[in-house]
Order: sequence, then structure tokens, then C-alpha cells
Amino acid sequence: MPWRRNLFVVTAATFIGFTGFTLVMPFLPLYFGQLGVRDLGEAALWSGVSLGVTPALTALMSPLWGRLADRFGRKIMIERSLLSFVIIMSAMAYVTQAWHVFALRCVQGFFAGYGGLALTMAADSAPPGRMAGSIGTVQTAQRLGPALGPVLGGVVAQAVGLRHAFLVAAVFYALGFLLVLFGYREVRPRSEAAKPEAASTGQVTFRSVLAFQNFLLLMGVIFGLQFVDRSFGPVLPLYIASSGVSPSRVALVSGVLFSLAAGAGAAANYFCERLLRWISVRATIVAGASVAACASIVFAAVPVVPALLVAATVFGAGIGVATTAAFTAAGSVIPDAVRGTGFGLLTSAWLAGMALSPVVNGMLGATSIRAVFVLDVVALSLLAVVVLRAMVERKAPAVTNTLA
Repeated sequence: MPWRRNLFVVTAATFIGFTGFTLVMPFLPLYFGQLGVRDLGEAALWSGVSLGVTPALTALMSPLWGRLADRFGRKIMIERSLLSFVIIMSAMAYVTQAWHVFALRCVQGFFAGYGGLALTMAADSAPPGRMAGSIGTVQTAQRLGPALGPVLGGVVAQAVGLRHAFLVAAVFYALGFLLVLFGYREVRPRSEAAKPEAASTGQVTFRSVLAFQNFLLLMGVIFGLQFVDRSFGPVLPLYIASSGVSPSRVALVSGVLFSLAAGAGAAANYFCERLLRWISVRATIVAGASVAACASIVFAAVPVVPALLVAATVFGAGIGVATTAAFTAAGSVIPDAVRGTGFGLLTSAWLAGMALSPVVNGMLGATSIRAVFVLDVVALSLLAVVVLRAMVERKAPAVTNTLA
């Protein structure tokens, strides 16, 4: 089926791209050392601003790229993004100063945004009733890529060196570009399909997209879920170290917890469609947020490794289900002609949560690490209550079994 082919191409390109990105970025502090930055504090500063500037600029640019995708087509926009990454990653292999890396990361943030475009393309390709499954499949790739990338990157860096690892990452993006170029089939003519809907609804602006039913609420939900999901990064290894785990095992235990949460989240992204066959989107978001809140209570109250292993799995599953359900609910109210704009705004909310969470929770963790998990409980509980009381239930199209 054409939609299955499109979904495979978008999912594979997303997985390759996210893997390629995390192939080198975790080792950026070491790369600054090779560029002559000897002071550890200065290397940390360069790494922090270089890693943070890209999602910040991407959050600002995503709605614009989505708007252009509505006008000129999704395929050419994601090709633009992937090709820019090929060029920028290649250039990073030849920099000689720390500020060169920062400048390239700024350019990268300007041209990025293929993650949101991939979700748009998945939603476009899905037949009626299969949007949740398509979005969940792409989100699964977005989670699994970063889980594999650092491991593979460590092997590549040891084998060919950090500089050449950037060239390997560029090859990954080139493969993703070629996949989309030759494998993806645009779902509809770019202008002809958009004109009837545009004519009937009038000119669509960013403000009118925000006015779609539940859309602004769901942007807040996506921001909140991402904010909580990223809260563990700055504090979890420190929390494990303070719980009595021997120093030699802290990195291992922390890595297992991160992997369990990521793996459970990826599985939940994928299987969310099946859950939506039985309960409503609103109930799914509420249930996912509530389950994740319960897991956060365990983190705050029971710093025992076996309990944390279970809690990390439950936490990841809850966040994954709620996130896919929120994107699905938002996608269902966005007209086809402005879906790129809508998903661009959703991606901005997602990236804003990603950028803000480490800063806020790092500062909070400096006072009390347990307070980070308490904040997660409060945020998730509040999110569940707001969705339960404020989200307008919308009848979703029946989920059909296209495998039969």
C-alpha cells in the first residue's frame, strides 16, 4: 500500500537522522578539548551553549518551515532539512576553533525541524483511523535513534576519531535524504489539493491555527510532558549516587534507568493506537499522565534500585502514551491544508519543553534532588486535571483493521 511505503520511508529516515545526530553530539565536550579548550569549565560552557542554541532556534523556526511545507509540499521541506544536516555535519569535521562549532550549531538550528515535518508526513499518509499508529511509529523511531546513537558513536569515535565521526554522521543524513528523495510519494498535489480547503475556510494564519478546538491546550500538554520527560537528565545520576549505590555502579544503574524509560516510551508510542481503540483520546492522555505521576512518586519516596527500575519503565510508558495521544488529538483538528503549520507549532512546544527543562530542574536539583520528582508529580497531576476538565471530547474516526 502507498501509505505503508510512505510511513516506512519517513520512519526509517527519522531513525537514521536521530541516530546520526546522537552519534556525535554526546561527545561534543571532548571535541572542544581537541579544539584547544583546556579548561573544563570553559569546555562545559561551550558545550552547553552549542547544544542549547539549536533546539532554541528550531523552536522558533518550526512554525515557519511548517507554513512553507503547507504551501510548497512536505517532501521538499524535509529534503531541505536533511541536506542541510549533511553539509553542516561535514563542515564540523573541519572546524579549528570552538566558536566555529557554535556558529554551525546556530545554522543547524535555523535549517532543522525535520522531526516535526516527519510527524506531519506520517499524519498526511495515514488513512482514516490510522493517524495514531502512524504518528506513534515515527515517535518510536525518534526515541530509539537517540538510544542507539551514543553507543554506536562511541565505537565510531574510537575507530576513526571524533573528527571523522562527524563525517560518518553526515553519511547517515545523506542516507535519510536519499530515502525521502526516491522513496516518499507526496500524498496530494501541493497547491491543487490545498486550494479548495483554503477557499472554504479563508486565509489561515498562525492565530487561526491556535484557535482550533483544543489546539492551544494540547500545545501546553506536549510542552508539559516534554518538560517532565527531560527532568531526569540533570539529576538522576546524582540521585542514584546519593541513594547508597557504589560509585563504580552509578553510571551503569543510571544508564539502565534511562534505557528502560526510553524503551518503554518507544513501545508506548507504538502501541498507543491500540489503546485508542478502547478509550478516548482525552482519557488516554489523563491515564498516561496519571501513571507517570505515580511513577514519579516512587522516585521521590523510594530511592531503592529495584523499585526505581519498575518506576522508570512505568514512567516511560505513561509519558509515551500521553505524548502520542496528544499529537494525535491535535492532528485530528488540523485541516490538511495547514497541517504543516500546526505540527510546526506543536514541535515548537515540544522543543521549548526540551530546552527549558534541564535549566529549571538543574537549578531546582541544586537545592533538593527530590524536589525535582515532586515537581514532576505536581506538573503531571495538574496536567491530567486540566485535560480532564478543559479538553472538549471529539468523536474520532473509527480505527479500521487494514491488515485484514
